[in-house]
Amino acid sequence: MSDPAVVLDASALLALLHAEPGAPRVAAVLSRAKASSVNLSEVVAKLAEVGMPESEIHTALVGLGLEVVPFDEALAYRAGLLRPVTRALGLSLGDRAALALAMALDCPVLTTDQQWQAVEAPVVVEIIR
Repeated sequence: MSDPAVVLDASALLALLHAEPGAPRVAAVLSRAKASSVNLSEVVAKLAEVGMPESEIHTALVGLGLEVVPFDEALAYRAGLLRPVTRALGLSLGDRAALALAMALDCPVLTTDQQWQAVEAPVVVEIIR
């Protein structure tokens, strides 16, 4: 039996790419990790913002071997329905996309965002440091 999937939000991916605290935890689950296409877009945007060339961004992200899950209609509904329970915490669409994917896959989600500790959703949230 293989290990269960784990969802990475953008902050977890960026921690790995920048060798920040939490990077070893992300590296340990990378072979079974998944990310929403919304979160991939967030990571691309952050890397582009700091001046990384497109070809380097693509090489770095493809090199992770990460399975990227399209943000389809079902995930859009699930993420949208999370808005009322996450609004006060300041969670973004990207945050809700990661949560929605973890809920759909019935697996944990890893993030560095501390405010996720208070998320009331049927999903295991692991705050990495």
